[in-house]
Amino acid sequence: LVITQVQPISVIFTIAEDFLPDVLKKVHAGQRLTVEAFDRSGWTKKLATGKLATIDNEIDQSTGTLRFRAVFDNRDGALFPNQFVNTRLLVEEKRGVTLVSNAAIERGSQTAYVYAVKPDSTVTVRQVTTGITEGDDTEIVSGLSPGDAVVISGIDKLREGSKVNAEFQDNPGPKGK
Repeated sequence: LVITQVQPISVIFTIAEDFLPDVLKKVHAGQRLTVEAFDRSGWTKKLATGKLATIDNEIDQSTGTLRFRAVFDNRDGALFPNQFVNTRLLVEEKRGVTLVSNAAIERGSQTAYVYAVKPDSTVTVRQVTTGITEGDDTEIVSGLSPGDAVVISGIDKLREGSKVNAEFQDNPGPKGK
């Protein structure tokens, strides 16, 4: 006989040790961090929202990760024992930032840059400072403003001053959130 608790239920997940200082800063300040669980297909179907409960006391040297445990009420039974889920730990929420598609960002040996589209339909290289990346989007800390249009496909053929035929997606330019 095996007895498994499902309400509440725990989810164990790992994070890279590089992110540990940011998490510990919030935890030591007394903040209860939110954890979201998504189904195995990725980030489209959220199953539940819970809270970070514990942080393991050692880093796995073979993977450079640390185990965390989150607790979910699971009143609707969306989570099952031994189920594979993707988790997202909310450490900081930012508003009013400029986001661009990861496809727009090119990286040189020392800097990151994008090709910005000028009003005359030519491109110019803009060095950017990147911030947090989540999913397909990256925060641009400096180098672009909301409303600036950037190239996201065909970048390998571009040079400074190249003429482009801009086709805008739903929201032209970087996304502001």
